[in-house]
Amino acid sequence: MLENSKVNIKIKLATLWASALFCYLYGDYFQLYTPEKVNNLITGENNLDSPTKLLIASIIMAIPSIMVGASIILKKINRILNILFGSLFTLMMLFIGVNSMTEWYSFYVFLAFLESIITFLIVYYSWKWPKKVEDKK
Repeated sequence: MLENSKVNIKIKLATLWASALFCYLYGDYFQLYTPEKVNNLITGENNLDSPTKLLIASIIMAIPSIMVGASIILKKINRILNILFGSLFTLMMLFIGVNSMTEWYSFYVFLAFLESIITFLIVYYSWKWPKKVEDKK
């Protein structure tokens, strides 16, 4: 029988952020295969049609990337940031999933709800973060 070692909470959180990030990337990549998407990118008829919108999208997508490392490196603020950003991304992806329900975007809806589950788990594990056990002498 294989041994199941206890996984440190920081490793769990970093792994969940990495998993969410892969879903985001795949969703955006697969979106290129939907009708008219490439033509709209070429003509500039898309949601990210200005430098400001591109910057905002970049900042939003940098958060999960940064949280992969931050979940391992940070100390006191770690739990708060994971709850805050996990909640934000859970709500954001639920909103996107509900508003993307069309035949061609069923893959996007699936990934959005999967991302919501992953980021909800980030909030859950952060909320239940084990307390440090003090040595009693």
